[in-house]
Amino acid sequence: MKLGDGVEQAIHCMLMLSGLSADSAMPATALAEYHGVSPSYLLKHLQALAGAGLLASVPGPRGGYRLGRAAEKISLLDVVVALEGAAPAFRCSEIRQRGPDPLAAKFFAKPCGVTAAMLKAERAYRDELRKVSIAELAGNPGTELGNAIEGRSCAFRERHERRPAAR
Repeated sequence: MKLGDGVEQAIHCMLMLSGLSADSAMPATALAEYHGVSPSYLLKHLQALAGAGLLASVPGPRGGYRLGRAAEKISLLDVVVALEGAAPAFRCSEIRQRGPDPLAAKFFAKPCGVTAAMLKAERAYRDELRKVSIAELAGNPGTELGNAIEGRSCAFRERHERRPAAR
């Protein structure tokens, strides 16, 4: 199974957005700059995440993107499904029924062992992704790497975070 590059980009963008202050947003161009990726390619994925309710799109000069719900309520599976779709990665095309001398139709009433094994593996994969939230991945304090990432992220957020106008 191979997930598109957009999944990695989306997860890292959501991690960045999880650190924004309340009601703030960050423009897609800043997210693309931070991660060193194509703005147009990333925008397509951010729009898919917004369509799935995982991100909120904020219009206007102080606009951009922010999480659509609490980071604790967004799983890695939510992100994968928003970008890759809900269909299983393995799709049985019933190859058993092709070729010369096919078996009788009664032998194809149940999925074959290949399909059953692949779908079982997919369920396990999805169950694991469902267990991990954006909030869990956002914090890795106390490690040298975690501190370095947080320092870099904080400085970037300070420069690019768009806070709502004062009332």
